[in-house]
Amino acid sequence: MAEPSVSFPVPNAFDVLCAQYTKRLPARLEDLAGPAHGTLDLPLHVAWSGRRSYTLDQPRSRMGLYRTVLAEGQRQDIIGFLNRDLLLAQWPVLRTLISRPARHAWEAAFPELTGARATAAA
Repeated sequence: MAEPSVSFPVPNAFDVLCAQYTKRLPARLEDLAGPAHGTLDLPLHVAWSGRRSYTLDQPRSRMGLYRTVLAEGQRQDIIGFLNRDLLLAQWPVLRTLISRPARHAWEAAFPELTGARATAAA
């Protein structure tokens, strides 16, 4: 006699990833205390492959840094490496370079990011 099959809900991958990104978020954007100028070297646990040194005064380099930290950084990395004003200024483009779950987590938690996007489009 066959045993009855038990069905468990399978979590949606998008929801799982959103929850992981949400755990890393700062309490508020004002907590982002990273530098606005100079050169920043990321630790290996954030930039474990490829480039580790970024120049904040060069827009493409800064965008690469923010993309890497948003994707791989933990809460303390995000708070220590990212700058609130730079994040808001870059968000309209940066949001297109990060994963959909990361973008959703950030925009759901911080509506001012959506406002930054609308301001840039105007």
